[in-house]
Amino acid sequence: MPDLLTAFALIAVVLIVSALASGLVERVPLSFPIIFLGLGLVLGPRGFGVLEVGIHDTALEAIAVLSLALVLFLDAVRLRFDEGRRAWLVPVLILGPGTLMVIAIVAGSAAWLLGLGLIPALLLGAILASTDPVVLRDVVRDERVPVSVRRVLTLEAGMNDIVVLPIVLILAAVARAEVGGAADWALFLARILIVGPVVGFALGGVGSWAMERVDAAMGIRREYQALYGLGLVLAAYFGGTAVGGDGFLAAFAAGIAVVILNNNLCDCFLEYGETTAEMAMLLAFVFFGALLSTLIGTIPIVATLVLAAIVIFVARPLAISLVLLPATISPRARAFVGWFGPRGLNSLLFALLLVANGVPDSELLLAIVGLVVLVSVVAHGSSATPLAAWYGKQVARETLAEERESTPGGLFGQQTERIPRITPAELSARLAGDDPPIVLDLRSRSEYLHADTRIPGDIRVAPDQLTIWADRQTSHRRPLVIYCT
Repeated sequence: MPDLLTAFALIAVVLIVSALASGLVERVPLSFPIIFLGLGLVLGPRGFGVLEVGIHDTALEAIAVLSLALVLFLDAVRLRFDEGRRAWLVPVLILGPGTLMVIAIVAGSAAWLLGLGLIPALLLGAILASTDPVVLRDVVRDERVPVSVRRVLTLEAGMNDIVVLPIVLILAAVARAEVGGAADWALFLARILIVGPVVGFALGGVGSWAMERVDAAMGIRREYQALYGLGLVLAAYFGGTAVGGDGFLAAFAAGIAVVILNNNLCDCFLEYGETTAEMAMLLAFVFFGALLSTLIGTIPIVATLVLAAIVIFVARPLAISLVLLPATISPRARAFVGWFGPRGLNSLLFALLLVANGVPDSELLLAIVGLVVLVSVVAHGSSATPLAAWYGKQVARETLAEERESTPGGLFGQQTERIPRITPAELSARLAGDDPPIVLDLRSRSEYLHADTRIPGDIRVAPDQLTIWADRQTSHRRPLVIYCT
């Protein structure tokens, strides 16, 4: 555990370097996880020896808990339940069958390459099935990539851990042999999957409701509302853990409560929460880098590198290509979604969770996960900017099927109501009238870039961003006229 002065220095470095490097990261094949994992490796015992982090370090555990609880809560708050059931089809396929296929492929490969037993191999498969939203961030913010594709990746990264975490917890209980007969298993599953989330949901619902009512009655300053949101996350984690459940699932359930019950937390908390989570995650990368510098030498390097190649180049691309077979998307989109399933901080946190709970072979699993994460962070982090630029050029060159959709559900042929048509002459007459319509130019990017004509006064909206544009309109009573590719 670093001393107080070293801890202050590390926080200072994280804050200063992340700010100064932010513009560079957006322009070159580089990512923050690469920078700060590398920094941890350099500062660790095998480097300059400035930072020593033990596998049971309380500072590492505290940062890990804060990071994961905040990320899960914020991911839940960002979910949209108003897009209809069909909009969830692609994420459900990826999170369900897709995740199970990845777990099976990775577990089988780990047993073959590393000689792991069934339960450790399945644990490794589940941990490495988690995708990291931090590494994906640059991709999902790139507007050159169609919104429907970005939404698929965002939803998966936001909900992937909620699928993986219960599997990890159940397998960990089996590995520790702490659950006996059917009654014990029923009680264990009820605590993990029902009691903990229910407590988190209740705390999130009541807490956000109380904030909304008190703020309306007396007014609460924005900075205190931001701090209140952070307190709500920690309260949900504590409550879920105190009743024998899982605090992380409780934190996610608290965020779900805010969305479902239509209680609005101040946008200041979302900004503050994201900033806090960002700082905690980057600091965690430094700590993990220092820790992994001592662990990696304890595992078979070549076999683990082969496993990393299978995880990155085989398991996820194969699973995604199978579950997206019915989707109406281009081969480029299929390959893009299949490639960007990076392993990162969440996988490390899950492995650390096994160590904290005394699961057999957990230190070996953490070391293996660490090397796979290092490979993934470099491969995905360095390819995010170039591949997003390449994909953007493809979209600018021709109209792709996924560009016509703004939701993941549309990729599976979601049907829309028939829209009445209007002739150019009728539109001209209406535009010259007293109540002209709003004209939206929804042509594809390639069609728009190569066209030399426009309708005077129209509004340019990319076809996959129509729902985003509509959500931003507070009110408009004028009729809409849309022309597209």
